[in-house]
Amino acid sequence: MKRNNKRTFFKTFISVLAAGILIICIFCLLIQGKSLPEEVKEDEPQEALDADGHAETALSEEAEPAVTEEEPAVNPEPEPEKTEEELLEEQVDLMLQQMTLEEKVLQLFVITPEALTGSDAVTAAGDTTKDSIRQYPVGGLVYFAGNLKSPEQVREMLTNTRSYYKEAGYPAPLLSLDEEGGKVARIGSQSAFGVEQFGDMAEVGRSGDTEEAERIGSVIGNYLADLGFNLDFAPDADVLTNPDNQVVKNRSFGSDPQLVADMVLAEVRGMEENGVYATLKHYPGHGATLGDTHAGYAYTDKTLEEMMEAELVPFTSGIQEGIHFIMVAHISAPAVTGDETPCSMSRYMITDVLRDRLGYDGIVITDAMNMGAISQQYTSADGAVGALKAGVDIVLMPSDFHSAYEGVLAAVQAGELTEERIEESVRRILRVKCGM
Repeated sequence: MKRNNKRTFFKTFISVLAAGILIICIFCLLIQGKSLPEEVKEDEPQEALDADGHAETALSEEAEPAVTEEEPAVNPEPEPEKTEEELLEEQVDLMLQQMTLEEKVLQLFVITPEALTGSDAVTAAGDTTKDSIRQYPVGGLVYFAGNLKSPEQVREMLTNTRSYYKEAGYPAPLLSLDEEGGKVARIGSQSAFGVEQFGDMAEVGRSGDTEEAERIGSVIGNYLADLGFNLDFAPDADVLTNPDNQVVKNRSFGSDPQLVADMVLAEVRGMEENGVYATLKHYPGHGATLGDTHAGYAYTDKTLEEMMEAELVPFTSGIQEGIHFIMVAHISAPAVTGDETPCSMSRYMITDVLRDRLGYDGIVITDAMNMGAISQQYTSADGAVGALKAGVDIVLMPSDFHSAYEGVLAAVQAGELTEERIEESVRRILRVKCGM
């Protein structure tokens, strides 16, 4: 009886225990069923545990990463815009890099169209001029009355000349002449051009009217630009300190240094406002001489201190106003240099005084090198080399252009002139040409 009770109790206990276990399993399954979706898709993230036991999202290969907020990009500081001067220097540098030594040396010469072509009395620019420019692309040409017959003829000649330089890829040429007004006027002295004619600058100087000087510069600049010129070897900046001087007596504005300076700057303004570069001449001042450098030796006995108070005043004023061209005379100044070397070949007068003391960094051009003061003492080659060694940038009208050109090349090859010295002058010339 007792054994049967024990068996009944054991069976009941086992049944209750099994039922409890079953209930617990069902309960666990119910809890798990609530935490999982009925259907897990391949593209949906599944919960997983990372190494630290935290829930993390496992992404399928095709799932896109979560979008995070990016830090704003830091823009670099914009480079400052280049100045006109910096852009000009870059252009000049590029032009220099593309030039041969021969082309650089040729930039240092301004010659007549007859010297370029070997022809007589050039009044047109055709195939001969074109071929000559390709062979000898000189820095510029200077024209005289015999080259100039009518407005139409001059325009065509100069237009063609410019086009030949451009087609060949050379820097634009300086197309120049002497147009002072008064006695020295290659255009104004010919009625065929129908331009206003002016009296001597001495008369304008005596009037003291700077507005008239500016008007003269404006009229001259206007008709020269219309014809195609871009450089005028004027005005005359000589101070007439020697009343017996006949060379510039009527061409000078007078004997008062400040008046001459005012008149000169007024004429320069009028001319350059019309697109034609002016040239102050004849440094350091031809007004104190008695002789004429066209014929031969001429000198001034002035000291540098005396020149600073008179002859150099107009040039100093021009430098302060940014003049681009100064023409240096062939006169000698023994009281300054200690010898009879022409100023156009004197390193002291050009480099030490004009450049270093007066602060001029524009173009220095010689007076015509075929004048007696040079041609009677020096060969064309020696004259050109001597002028460049002194600090000149442009050699004007040597008696024998080819000899002068070959002489400069030979001097560079021999080390008498350096290519750096040549480039110094070419750089000044190209700066002006790029601004034309």
